[in-house]
Amino acid sequence: MQTRKIGSLEVSVVGVGCNNFGMRIDEARTKEVIEGALGSGVNFLDTADTYANGRSEELVGRLLGDRRSEVIIATKFGQAMPGQGSGARPEYVKKAFEASLRRLRTDYVDLYQLHIPDSQVPIAETLGALNELVKAGTVKEIGCSNFSAQQLREAAAAATRLRSARFVSVQNEYSRLDREPEAQVLGECARQGIAFLPYFPLKSGLLTGKYRKGQPIPEDTRVAKFERYRKLLTEDNLDKVERLIDYAQSHGHSILDLAISWLLAHPLVASVIAGASSAEQVRANVNAANWELTEADLNEIDVLLSREAGRATA
Repeated sequence: MQTRKIGSLEVSVVGVGCNNFGMRIDEARTKEVIEGALGSGVNFLDTADTYANGRSEELVGRLLGDRRSEVIIATKFGQAMPGQGSGARPEYVKKAFEASLRRLRTDYVDLYQLHIPDSQVPIAETLGALNELVKAGTVKEIGCSNFSAQQLREAAAAATRLRSARFVSVQNEYSRLDREPEAQVLGECARQGIAFLPYFPLKSGLLTGKYRKGQPIPEDTRVAKFERYRKLLTEDNLDKVERLIDYAQSHGHSILDLAISWLLAHPLVASVIAGASSAEQVRANVNAANWELTEADLNEIDVLLSREAGRATA
């Protein structure tokens, strides 16, 4: 398993997004995923206090047990947490952090991330509170999520003024079917030396090949259960999926391999933190990283999908 840097942290290029833990999968299957990840060389687990209302953190902490030192744990704060609060005010940063430590059964967090920007709180105040955690040694690195390029610039300027810890990572949605970060955020990451963590790297399952044009939606999937995910099954998206499947298969790979390796072809992407509901899925994600796409491959894929877009609008 290759690793890349998030600040001072060395993380596996494939991680595990823990949003399924305690919600879509129970404790037994969560244990299977965690053990499968560790057995496959994955050392990076990304969770949040709001995942399953704290249950995800609880499961991670309990199931890791004395293997805590083998992994890099990233968690997040800021979104509304029942019975706890929300936001990025300094007093809440401390409260949320202490609650996460209890659930995770640890005395430190490797990467502590602000889940969403808080327009009501100057970023300097939040950074000041996070800096105290870093100085105390209970947080190794800090990051953010759902930040724009402008918000990253504001945070960097505030950290410089305060001479405080600065965000070393940003976690935004990014996949071959959602390239919004390329407009500005990735460029800002390059300028600041910030690692990028893509969430929804498989576009809610579209890039696994389970949803095919002209075929029924598989039962017991998010797309089958929730309208907001079914909206992803547009004709344009499904056409792109079919073309990506054809391209991957012509090279002896799956669309999953393509989705993960395409992200890792971007040096700023530190780790692909795809969710998993079984050890088998974790191993598939890990194996997907073995396809090293060349610049020619990336150009061919771009041409392939742009040609489809041109036909759709002709």
